[in-house]
Amino acid sequence: MDDKLRERLRTAAEAHRPDRERILARVERGMAEGPSARTPHAPRGPLPWLRVVGAAAAVCGVLAVGAYAVLSAGGGQTRGGQVAAPSVPSASAPAVPGRVPELRTEDGPLWADGAVDPHSNAYWAQSNATLRSTQPLSSLTVELRIAQTGGVNTTGSWRSLPEQDFTASAQEKGGFLVYRWTLKPGRTVPVGTHTFAGQYNHAEGDRSADGDYFTANAARTTGQQVSVGDNFASDH
Repeated sequence: MDDKLRERLRTAAEAHRPDRERILARVERGMAEGPSARTPHAPRGPLPWLRVVGAAAAVCGVLAVGAYAVLSAGGGQTRGGQVAAPSVPSASAPAVPGRVPELRTEDGPLWADGAVDPHSNAYWAQSNATLRSTQPLSSLTVELRIAQTGGVNTTGSWRSLPEQDFTASAQEKGGFLVYRWTLKPGRTVPVGTHTFAGQYNHAEGDRSADGDYFTANAARTTGQQVSVGDNFASDH
């Protein structure tokens, strides 16, 4: 009888490890009291060791039901005996770009115009940043920013000025696909109209270019700084 009792108690204690020591202590006290400790007038009921086993089973049952409720309600999983918090799906929405800054299209000898190329389609587009200068420029940096409206990724770029006169790059930054062209030291931009174009794929559909814009910072050969820019809004 003692061996069977201890085996049942050991099984109940292992099912609820955090209270194992307390349960064993209560069992020992119950066995020490035994039937002889009962008074003649005490109401008959379950022996102390049966009460202990019943309490242990009840505790285990409550824990099991609680864990099942957490898993059912939150979709959690158990890892190493602990209930894990339900995973949160990652957001797939495109990044929200910043506001288009205030831009002026003319400054001294430099003039700017932004437009989406008419050959763009439902999957691909080209944005044209056009500059017209009535004086030579000794420095020039053009930045074209295409808002990340979904699926926007570069497919290339070009400029009407000589390729060897510029360093070019394209990178994702702050919710935009950013194209940059920088005139190399010792080179000069001549008088005339010049185009800088960025090409890119985008999510299927009629893409809005309202969040796109470009800026151009330049210096005349005399050293005076000038700055222009324009957006690509549909009502432009």
